[in-house]
Amino acid sequence: MKVLYVGMRYDYGDPRRGDCYEYRNMFGTLEHMTGVQAEFFAFDVLLRERGRAGMNRALEERVRSLQPDLCFFALFTDEIERGTIERISAITATVNWFADDHWRFDGFSRFWAPSFHAVVTTDRESVPRYHHAGIRNVILSQWAFNHFLRGNDGAVQDLGVTFVGQVHSTRQALVQRLQREGIDVTAWGRGWPAGRLGTGDLATLYARSAINLNFSESSVVLDLRSATKIFISRRADDTLHLRGLRAMAGHARHVLRRPRPQIKGRTFEVPGAGGFLLTGAAEHLDSYLVPGKEVAVFHDADELVERTRYYLSNPEEREAVRRAGHERVLREHTYEQRFLKIFKEMGLHADVQ
Repeated sequence: MKVLYVGMRYDYGDPRRGDCYEYRNMFGTLEHMTGVQAEFFAFDVLLRERGRAGMNRALEERVRSLQPDLCFFALFTDEIERGTIERISAITATVNWFADDHWRFDGFSRFWAPSFHAVVTTDRESVPRYHHAGIRNVILSQWAFNHFLRGNDGAVQDLGVTFVGQVHSTRQALVQRLQREGIDVTAWGRGWPAGRLGTGDLATLYARSAINLNFSESSVVLDLRSATKIFISRRADDTLHLRGLRAMAGHARHVLRRPRPQIKGRTFEVPGAGGFLLTGAAEHLDSYLVPGKEVAVFHDADELVERTRYYLSNPEEREAVRRAGHERVLREHTYEQRFLKIFKEMGLHADVQ
């Protein structure tokens, strides 16, 4: 089964920020799956080299030359034109993984979904919204763990409490609250004093940390920057463009209301790599991992402090949760398993394993 994966190579399209999550984990899974011949089309790289029109022409040419059984897209903004997607959909099966439908559905996903044969959402609450918009080709899936990346189950836990991710929303305040309570926390990522951590070091860090934190809030907050984004969108090559009126209205709705907490990729990455996870609560989390048995959960700042202290003081219970979460993720929550389900629902090759 030939799959052309169409996505970004770099985080937010910026080479200085290293490889993006989807490239490492989604394409990184497809290229190792038995029965799949995967090729990568880095639209962000070609966008910078050839411009939007040139990149779109190159994508169509590659599809016509390769004749894949499936084009698997991971759109960012409007780098790939609707017309390009529709012409590709006339040649082969197409699917897009829509991330962050919790807050991007109204301003983005609903307008692009009709161009694909199938679309994937990680937000259970958005499925009826797709249906209400007349879009029936929606598949509910979820973030997962790329088990082809080597984990470090059983590593010596010589680090304390850690967090990896950007500074936004309430994250800094929550980390500072822990520190004021006398709990040592080290954070890596854009905006933190420690800076970014190499992607190759993530699995090792997760396994070495006594507690890995995950915050489930979205990055959208009501400030001048987010208000500006109602009208203007940034493409993967850093160029800015004016949104259409319908997209402006949809984006305004999610900026003006508090986004719902959401399940993050770290929810599965951390236990998959062999780490203990303490995560903010999110809707339907218990459909994937059992709170208190496979992952630890907090609902507010006070509970974050209480749970952190509790699990630091109870290493045997922490180890039991860590082990159970690791086994559950490897058993049920890998990207290979997610993709097999998507392929099956699309009616694609049943012999892919």
